[in-house]
Amino acid sequence: MRFKLLNLIINKKELLILIISIILCLIAINNPILKIKRSVTSYMFLVDVSQSMNAEDLTYNKKNISRIEYTKLLLKNIIDTSECGSFFSINIFAADNVASIIEPVEKCKNYDELIDTIQKLEWRMAWKGNSRITFGIKSAAKMQDSLNFPSKILFFTDGDEAPKVNAINKVNLDNFSLGRELIFIGIGGENDVPVPRYNSRNMLIGFWGMDIYDSLPGATGERSSDSGKDEPDPSVASAEYDRYLSKLYDSYLIELSSQIKAQYIKGDISKTFVKTILKNKPQKKIKSELLLERPSVFIILLLIVLLYTENYIIISFKKLTQK
Repeated sequence: MRFKLLNLIINKKELLILIISIILCLIAINNPILKIKRSVTSYMFLVDVSQSMNAEDLTYNKKNISRIEYTKLLLKNIIDTSECGSFFSINIFAADNVASIIEPVEKCKNYDELIDTIQKLEWRMAWKGNSRITFGIKSAAKMQDSLNFPSKILFFTDGDEAPKVNAINKVNLDNFSLGRELIFIGIGGENDVPVPRYNSRNMLIGFWGMDIYDSLPGATGERSSDSGKDEPDPSVASAEYDRYLSKLYDSYLIELSSQIKAQYIKGDISKTFVKTILKNKPQKKIKSELLLERPSVFIILLLIVLLYTENYIIISFKKLTQK
């Protein structure tokens, strides 16, 4: 049976290709749509812009830089290393909410806009002085659901919350279902450092003091304050012992990651870090439509080319094998 089918294919090649071409032409004319699900490489950058991210406890090119500047370098490295066809969105976190700056866009077509937006990220984008990470991740989850575009959420933060989580203000995250799509990226050093305070013109005027809103960590500012509209000469720590100190609270971020089944990775300017991030793709797939017109025409042309170049291909293959 197999030999008869093989002989039929060999002896009636023209007829078979003609029949197949007619079928494909009918498909191309009707142009049916095939609905498929496909994976997508997409990342939602979520950047903490609270004022503790101004602390300079990280090093790049032998110079001390702030956590927010270090975060920008990480974002650029991830985008530069990713392939064309990857999607990125840029969002900022402050207080208890998330704001979208750029919705998911393809890397290569929007590279300049992505890099320019990253370069402009700063503390004055914050709309309030406090910082509640648990509320932030819930807000990010709602935003992703509204976009209906699956992305891996990369939350860049030092974990320095204001106010600190305790038994009273702790948020119940038992029903948080997007943990597997979330990665906390820890930004900051292991040692306590003072947090610089800038005025509304972004001029350094000193360091935050311990008396700010009962020594709140993280955003280091009054709960109702608008950081971008701070007075020209706000109060600062009067002495070195009075300065508010901040560090990377990685133990808190690890605990939070474990609670919601997310991941925690310490931010690092290295190829290993970037490769680890890019290996983590969204688990959900997007629904896509495939038009069959062009594939059908392409297959017809391919069959015709193979039909009339068969002998040449066979001869060339024999010459190669003999060598």
